Amino acid sequence: MKCLSFLLLSFVLLDSAFSVQPNVILFLADDMGWMDSGVYGSKYYETPNIDRFATRAMRFTNAYSQPLCSPTRASLLTGQYSARHQITSATGHQPPQAEGHVFLKETGAPTQPMLTPESKNYLEPSQITLAETLKQSGYRTAHIGKWHLGLTQPHWPEQQGFDFAFHCHPDPGPPGNYFSPYSVVPEGMPTNKQRVGTITDGPVGEYIVDRQAAEAVKFIQASKGGPFFLNLWCYGVHGPWGHKEEYTKAFQEKKDPTGRQGNPIMASMLKSVDECFGRILAELDQQGLAENTLIIFTSDNGGNTHSNITSEGKKAANEDWTKWAGNQPPTMNTPLRDGKGTLYEGGTRVPMMWSWAGKIAPGSTSEAVVGPIDVYPTVIDLLGIAKPEKQVFDGVSYAKVLKSEGQLDRTAYFNYHPHAGANKAGGVWVRSGNFKLLCWFGNPGTHELYNLKDDLSESKDLAGAMPDKVKELDALIDGFLKDTGAAYPRPNPAYKPIATKTPAKSTDPLEGWKERGCKATITDGILSMKAIGKPGASFLGHAMAKMTGPATIKLRVRSQTGGPANIDSFPNGSADTNGMLSLPFSVKPGDWQDVQVEVTTKVLLGTMRVYLPDSEIDFIKVVPAKGAAMEFEF
Repeated sequence: MKCLSFLLLSFVLLDSAFSVQPNVILFLADDMGWMDSGVYGSKYYETPNIDRFATRAMRFTNAYSQPLCSPTRASLLTGQYSARHQITSATGHQPPQAEGHVFLKETGAPTQPMLTPESKNYLEPSQITLAETLKQSGYRTAHIGKWHLGLTQPHWPEQQGFDFAFHCHPDPGPPGNYFSPYSVVPEGMPTNKQRVGTITDGPVGEYIVDRQAAEAVKFIQASKGGPFFLNLWCYGVHGPWGHKEEYTKAFQEKKDPTGRQGNPIMASMLKSVDECFGRILAELDQQGLAENTLIIFTSDNGGNTHSNITSEGKKAANEDWTKWAGNQPPTMNTPLRDGKGTLYEGGTRVPMMWSWAGKIAPGSTSEAVVGPIDVYPTVIDLLGIAKPEKQVFDGVSYAKVLKSEGQLDRTAYFNYHPHAGANKAGGVWVRSGNFKLLCWFGNPGTHELYNLKDDLSESKDLAGAMPDKVKELDALIDGFLKDTGAAYPRPNPAYKPIATKTPAKSTDPLEGWKERGCKATITDGILSMKAIGKPGASFLGHAMAKMTGPATIKLRVRSQTGGPANIDSFPNGSADTNGMLSLPFSVKPGDWQDVQVEVTTKVLLGTMRVYLPDSEIDFIKVVPAKGAAMEFEF
């Protein structure tokens, strides 16, 4: 009888131990920038659920991602830097490379000056993912949403440890449509991409982000009897900019008091993301699971500041964007520099919050420097699960930070992007303490050094003034590249430059820009432009040679007053207004901001005038769809 009682007690204890094992939810937004929620400082976007979640979570102010989505997603699941797992760009929707494929060739065409490594298009099946480790520990696992880590079935989430998956392929963004039927390609969109996966259509007009919430709720309800891992990778706020017009219309009437943000389409889509997250939190409350669920909220890369018009050929999408958002970029990351696809803070610094009742102090913040490589080891450390012996980890656990038991012992954190992007050639950076050193591969030996504590906007390059610090941090980068086995761009031995007559280097500090109605001076690489004539008539002019549109014109400006601005292009020279193109925009008062203006037609840019209120200019870049860009960094 005593033996039977002991046996029954043992079963009760085992069941009790099993029931207290916490559930895990990883909610990953797509293209949501560091400043794109109320709790992180936005005065325009409305994210009440995310903001309320912050009151019960620890909020990180120095959390990073990779510059693009697929590398971040792979790092979350593997605990490895992209240099090690080799998914270095957003190519997970492309066919997987064959076995034995060479990702960095030894030589190239004679017209190619640099050899650039190719990104792996899939997550290696041999990786022991976070999902697999949790599944082996008794968790029921689900992946809902964007995958972008492998086009073909052998590389789908079902093969990487997920019991249930709701996803589509190819998937750089949502299915062919943000609204059901998802299999119907909207007018103006390419029709040569077959959608496969496990996503099914819902009622006509159903919004895919709402459907993700519904699928998540079903999974939570079905998993109430045991611990579960819900990996929800939201489709919002990625292009092709599907949005609920009733939300968008309301945001058109709203103004940002800081003058930083104001895109009603992005605000509408963020509201839907926030509602999706809110429905999951509400279901946890409904099921009595909120107190026993570890929740992580973050984003896959910095805010998108450059894709304000969708790619060529999508006329309907272009017209919809222009109707609601005009020439605005999707978001603004001010005070951070630049955005998605770049190695500057705007491209890699993201929101991140963790919540677990009784374990993580609610409403707390941390300045620890963390990233996607750390999520896997931190989760299993918090759960008391051993690391899989065969998995190589670059990330470290910061469980003691979350539990307020100590600081993160980290000498340096790295970010690696070997591909040319919206800003410069590929590169790598290291952050150690407050200092961040960027090393650009396209021009070996080129560095930028910033003190992020004093200069969050990365506007004051200290590399020339602090050579010893550059040398110290550059040695860390060398060690990182060696340790991870990184394949990085290198000169092509077969390159044969075309002989040209090279003109003498210009000594003009304005790099060809002409002052008209203004006085322009340059100090520490910043051009200051001040009107001396009629208000609104001052501009800088430059001949764009034979450059044609479509093109993107980028400026990084700061103005105390702000005001209306304009770019005029005269195809036949400024004396001839025939075919003149006028592109109005505005400069918001305050800190540095990245402005982007699109030339959407095939037109000769000719002579360009940039009209601005009194401003400081960090750079002006004209990037055509085809051909070389013109970059002016003063």
